[in-house]
Amino acid sequence: MDLIDRHGRVATDLRVSLTDRCNLRCQYCMPAEGLDWLPTEATLTDDELNRLIRIGVEMLGIRDVRFTGGEPLLRRSLPALVAATKALPSGPRTAMTSNGLGLKHTARALAEAGLDRVNISLDTTDPATFEKITRRNRLHDVIDGLAAAHDAGLRPVKVNAVLLRGINDGEAPDLLRWCMARGYELRFIEQMPLDAQHGWNREAMVTADETLALLGEHFDLTGLDGRGSAPAEKFRIDGGPHTVGIIGSVTKPFCGDCNRVRLTADGQIMNCLFAREESDLRTPMRAGATDEEIADRWIAAMMTKLPGHGIDDPTFLQSDRPMSAIGG
Repeated sequence: MDLIDRHGRVATDLRVSLTDRCNLRCQYCMPAEGLDWLPTEATLTDDELNRLIRIGVEMLGIRDVRFTGGEPLLRRSLPALVAATKALPSGPRTAMTSNGLGLKHTARALAEAGLDRVNISLDTTDPATFEKITRRNRLHDVIDGLAAAHDAGLRPVKVNAVLLRGINDGEAPDLLRWCMARGYELRFIEQMPLDAQHGWNREAMVTADETLALLGEHFDLTGLDGRGSAPAEKFRIDGGPHTVGIIGSVTKPFCGDCNRVRLTADGQIMNCLFAREESDLRTPMRAGATDEEIADRWIAAMMTKLPGHGIDDPTFLQSDRPMSAIGG
């Protein structure tokens, strides 16, 4: 069985949110005071997570599993969850999206558990700007975490950056040089309407075209073919070997090639990052549903996937869940 939708797209990439909690307070994600976190009893247990991942991989054709949050490193059982996923017969590819805090102490254990690579969020290398964006003085921890991931073999180490107008947009060329010097792959991502406070503003967003133009003033960029279902449009820098990615989720959506499905920390299936509808797997699982019954529910959930996220539609409504509660 495959996770196919009505438009012929097949989901093979599962994003698993391990927690909605985070130890940063990035201004484009949540308010300074944080959010009301999910109660412990609502969050999937390790056994429940392992079961749903197994069903996805063994019964529904999932080939890539990415652990996300919130901040996945806050879940102490993360290495064990990675190991259990990697031990499945098909050996799915595993990755993690993280803010990098604490990775200095866990990168080696995660690599040994079978994690293949990481994406780390870093919007600036200036301590003052980092603190302004994240409301935390933790830049040194992220930098140490990136280095530890690289040394542990979690490569390619990818860096995700969001440019905020008037805050860090002028730092884009320097951030790219910083990443190239360390062997990291940088990807700029358009700010998306996924903040808890619903303060996103299209006019304030730095677009993919603006980012490309800004970088083009400092580098010779050549577009690469073969994007496939990957979200980033990639460019070779000054003839290579380095590349940079630009993800235009808002202005240049790639919905037609989407192969992703998301499992929230409380056991809901979301077939789009911007979906307002969810499908509950936790309740039937805890009520004794068989693997086949859960798989059938998952398949049915995929059939409701829309052809696109509709951000350009005047009737677009932002998801009730912020990014920290969905999983990137």
